[in-house]
Order: sequence, then C-alpha cells, then structure tokens
Amino acid sequence: MRNPETRRELRRAAVWLGLAATMALVVILIQPILIILAGLVFASMLDGGVRLLGRILPIPRGWRLLIVVVLTILFIGTTVYQTGAGIVVQFKQLQATLEIQADKLSEWAAMQGILPGADDLKGLAQQALGSVGKLTSWIGTALGAITTLFMIMVIGLFVAMEPRIYDRGLQWMVPSDYRAEFALTLGRMATQLRRLLAGRLAGMAFEGVVMWIALSIAGIPMALVLGIITGMLAFIPNIGAFVSGVLMISVGFSAGMDKGLWAIVIYFVIQTFDGWVVIPLVARRTVDLPPALTLSMQILASTLFGVLGLALADPLTAMIKVALERNSERTAEEDAEAAAAGMGML
Repeated sequence: MRNPETRRELRRAAVWLGLAATMALVVILIQPILIILAGLVFASMLDGGVRLLGRILPIPRGWRLLIVVVLTILFIGTTVYQTGAGIVVQFKQLQATLEIQADKLSEWAAMQGILPGADDLKGLAQQALGSVGKLTSWIGTALGAITTLFMIMVIGLFVAMEPRIYDRGLQWMVPSDYRAEFALTLGRMATQLRRLLAGRLAGMAFEGVVMWIALSIAGIPMALVLGIITGMLAFIPNIGAFVSGVLMISVGFSAGMDKGLWAIVIYFVIQTFDGWVVIPLVARRTVDLPPALTLSMQILASTLFGVLGLALADPLTAMIKVALERNSERTAEEDAEAAAAGMGML
C-alpha cells in the first residue's frame, strides 16, 4: 500500500467501482428519482405562477405562493363540486362504452381472420396482464397512485417555497471551479422548464375547452369527460392526441354512424388548428422542441420508466437540450479565447 503506483491504481479502481455502484443505484431507485423529478416539475409550475403574479402584486414571495395554491385548490374544488356527480356517471358510461366497442372490434377482427378467436384472445390477455402486472407492481393500487401524487405535490410545494435553498444545495455538490457554469446552466434549465410548462398548460386549457364545446354542439355523449381527458392528455404531445382521438371516435360511433363521423371531423379540425396555429404561437414564446425528437424521447422514456417517464419525457428533453446548447456555447467561447490568445502571441 505504500507503493505510489499501487495507490494510484486503487484510486482508479475506486472511481470505476463508484461509477458502477452509482449506475446500479439509479436502476434500483429509478421510481423514487422520477417522483422527485415530477416534484421539481410541479415546483416549476408553481414558481411560474408566482413569478407571473409578481408582475401584478409586489408582495413577498410567500404570500404570492399562498395565493397561487389557494386559487388552484378553489378552482379544482369548484369544478369537482359543480360537475362531480356528472363526471363520475360519465366516466362509468365511458368505461362501459369502450368495453363494448372493444368487444365489437375484436369480434369483427376475428371474423375477418385478423385476430384469433375469443378464447385465444382471453388466454393471451391473461398472459399479457400477468406480465404487465409484474412490471407495474410499483403502482400497486389506486391508493399507491394517490400517495405518489401526494408526494409529488408536497415535494413541489416545499421546493417552490424556498427554491434558492435547493439551488445552493445543488451547487455545493459541484466542485468549486465549475459552480459558476453549473449555476448558469441550472438557471437556464429552470427558465426553459417554466416556459415549457406554461405552453403546455395553455394548450391543455385550449384543447379541453374547445373539444368539450364542439362535442356538446355535435350531440356526442360524454362530451365533458372527453374534454377533460383531452385536456389532460394534451400534456403529452403526439401520443396524448392519438389516445384522446381513439376514445372520442369510439364514443361517437357508439351513438351512431353520424355521431362517429362528426367525432372524426371534430378531432381532425381541432388537432389541425392546434398544430398549425396554437402550437406555433405558443412555441414562439415558450419552447419549440422538434416533434421527432419529442416522440423519440417519449417512446424511450415510456419503455424504460412507464407512465411517469412518459409524462416527464418533454421536461427532461427540454433540460437536456439546454445543457447541450450551453456546452456548445462554452466550447465556442473557449475556441474563440484560444484563437484570440494565439493572435496576441503573434
């Protein structure tokens, strides 16, 4: 051990072992890590509301955060109180309608020879559900999902109350020579995340309200529930729009051929308007992520981390994009400084 070469090799081995242990811990603790990231995303949403309110009310940050939280709770509570019973009934109707439509589609596909018979389908479904159950056992029951959501909200609320404390804590974990650069990159990430979430919330509100009104005018059943689901799924671009479209068209055809055709027309008109008008306008003031990159990250995140990974794919992509852009800027600055130093020596 007194040999300098031996100590040097031990330090190298310790670095590699530490890296391997860190990777193993990330794999084991991926679900808690995703919950913490979701809490940070929720904190960014609250922080964006606090900053927006600060432009109108020049009061301390704590009071502005309290106003944002109270207004959010009042809005959710009022909505649930006014439409709670109707939403529950419509959700039950939606579940029954989707089951009936799925059975009809399976029977038609089996008659055409596209899919196996009903007995074979039941066997395949049982096997698939057994496999999926093992992979998604961390969700457990509805109680587990509610507990996860509660933890996300609590983490987000605590971080939004004193963001600078956690900002400084992260900087202390970085070597002192890199803290200034890390603080700059972290600040840009936070700004980008706030803009992204503001755009997502605006898009969710637009799609949900417009879809609800259009479906109600067309006389399609469960318009309120479909509007709420469309607004919630709008948080996940590409995949969310596809899922909401499938639900809407299924419900439309359950009420008749004319309603199904109206559902198709409404879906494509609103999605086209949203894609060509709303999203570009929002992207100019928020974050414009390439669609192919977004979809690729969603596929990877959902495959690796499940539903929570799918929901966090866009925020993670935006933050990675900021880090890569800052790294490119820093490299260009260093090259310019080196070129200037070389010219000075000449």
